[in-house]
Amino acid sequence: MLTSMALAPDGQPFNLAELRNAQGMVVRFMDWGATWLSAQIPQTDGRFREALLSCGSPERYLQQSAYLGATVGRYANRIRNAYLSPLNCQLATNQGPHQLHGGPVGLSHRRWQQVSQTENTLVYRLHSAEGDQGFPGNLDIELTLTLNDDNRLDFSFSAHSDALTPLSLTNHAYFNLDGIQGDIRAHHLALYGSSFQPVDADGLPDGDCLPVADTAFDFRSPKALAQDFLADRYQQITGGYDHAFVVDPHEADQPVATLSAADGQLQMNLFSSEPALQLYTGNYLSGTPSPQGEYQNYQGIALEPGYRPDAANDTPLAGCWLPAGEIRQIRFGYHFISA
Repeated sequence: MLTSMALAPDGQPFNLAELRNAQGMVVRFMDWGATWLSAQIPQTDGRFREALLSCGSPERYLQQSAYLGATVGRYANRIRNAYLSPLNCQLATNQGPHQLHGGPVGLSHRRWQQVSQTENTLVYRLHSAEGDQGFPGNLDIELTLTLNDDNRLDFSFSAHSDALTPLSLTNHAYFNLDGIQGDIRAHHLALYGSSFQPVDADGLPDGDCLPVADTAFDFRSPKALAQDFLADRYQQITGGYDHAFVVDPHEADQPVATLSAADGQLQMNLFSSEPALQLYTGNYLSGTPSPQGEYQNYQGIALEPGYRPDAANDTPLAGCWLPAGEIRQIRFGYHFISA
């Protein structure tokens, strides 16, 4: 375990961890927010390509609100009016009257306990007490990170609560697979979801899910993000793509999305156990700290496994609800392939 000279909000140093595989791929994390800091991918020419946006140093992550690389929850995405109607439960607000990514002091703003590390595995744990950000139940989470020798990084969560509570955990990494991390809209994306969730200006559901066929949201065959960018009112409301897709049925070894660099030299396949995938094209990244200064809008893309926004208020109860005493497994992984 490495430590930073800088101090986190709890007055203690940030603790950093590095995983490395036989191919030379290196990923770095810190315990504050169980944050994914870096992914350096070996290229066929012997050089390395950084695949993630980074703030540059641990303390600069405290100066941004884009959730760069953070593990978010208890409920990733938005809950309307910060209210759980099935339990008549009011939550903490942090986006106007709504809740985003688990509240003002969600899991992204907490220190996770690093309990073990080997050369290619890292384990974090976190306890979230009854009433944390308004959520019911004492929740315990274990996150196991595994860097495989085929350049795949797997996230595996195991969580249980002593009361019925909604749960949607994800990682909010922003990817840019180009050697020089400029505008990501020249990246090509395939996303295997046949319907998407329209949203209002607050990012909350505006009507039922719609088929992607014959719309700008049809990524079932790969296309450049720029091809249909801002081509309809659904995107214009949010300044780009910031929408949940309902993932098509698939086997565990089938990717739910594939992202490719503009030059074709690096590809990332995303695997997920979760029913939805949030596509966010960095529409409001401007001003976020970067190693060189500040990022601009559309300089990174987030692909967040989880549930649709406000699914916690669906009737009947959505699968995001975790019954008391039940163990919930959430898994997703990122496989990087160099051309």
